[in-house]
Amino acid sequence: MNLPFKRVFSLFAAPALAGLLGCLPLLAQADELKQIRIAVPDLSAGTQHSGGGVTDVLRQQQIFEKAFADQGISIQWNYFKGAGPVINEAFANGQVDLAYLGDLAAIIGKSNGLDTRLLSATARGVKQYLGVVPGSGIKTLQDLKGKRVAVFRGTATQLSLDAALASQGLSEKDLKIINLDFNAAVAALAAKQIDATWGGSNLNALQAKGLAEVPLNTKDLGGAGSVQAVLVGSGAFVDAHPEVVEKLLKAQQQAVQWLTQDSNKDAYIELVSGLASYPPVVLKQDLKDQRFSEIFPSTLDPVFLGKLQDAVDLAAQQRLIRKPFKVSEWVAPQLAAAGL
Repeated sequence: MNLPFKRVFSLFAAPALAGLLGCLPLLAQADELKQIRIAVPDLSAGTQHSGGGVTDVLRQQQIFEKAFADQGISIQWNYFKGAGPVINEAFANGQVDLAYLGDLAAIIGKSNGLDTRLLSATARGVKQYLGVVPGSGIKTLQDLKGKRVAVFRGTATQLSLDAALASQGLSEKDLKIINLDFNAAVAALAAKQIDATWGGSNLNALQAKGLAEVPLNTKDLGGAGSVQAVLVGSGAFVDAHPEVVEKLLKAQQQAVQWLTQDSNKDAYIELVSGLASYPPVVLKQDLKDQRFSEIFPSTLDPVFLGKLQDAVDLAAQQRLIRKPFKVSEWVAPQLAAAGL
């Protein structure tokens, strides 16, 4: 007996369709978010991890973990000694969803084609320092001409150095640049294998031990070379889980509100010093003339976005990136639409 085509189709299609519909809950479960993977540059000099700033507060208070506990979503903190360059590789390989980064690393990733979205500011106006060998006679950036200067390429520290040099009519070409990560640069300076290095407040610890002199910082240069930091997310993650991103940013505000209270400065110094294995005096000296209410606001306000755009333009000028871009188009669409 020859059955009509539609009848034959229905005989086979109906069971298949029922089977497919039965699998839909399983498919939904497969796509359900179970973990948020967050990358942070590891600035610690010891065995514990520390990214400084908002990340240490978030982890210590377990803010994200508590926010997503009711959904069964875990938080995986990934710390990278290789800082921004390695984190960008992790983004490219789909190994992380979000990252807390200094300005240059985030800019390089975006310029090189990584589909990232700018989600929030995490720090602004962070000081950087010049550390030199004791007795070297180096007092100014002009004194660095022809000297061996260590800097961690591909990180915010490199862009900071370039901005500081540019403010004095100099560039990397005037120096003998040596690419070393933060800890290696400190060790090389202490061993007098280099003449100078440009970096963070950990250089003050070296000075306290008599192993370095710190003749200037970015504040002495009118702020030229100060660092901005951001939270970025992979485009795929942000697009697939907009409600998770919104919830995460709201949760982050708990840490931001705690940080931006200047009354918490001593507690913050104790927290970061313990995690990063820095003497508390190092951070006290670094932060003595800075207000937390000015460093840690998370809003992507016009002033912050303007400084980020200046960083993009300088990175292009110094040929640290090949393709400049508009920071305003980097902001996650849902944040731009909400005026955030």
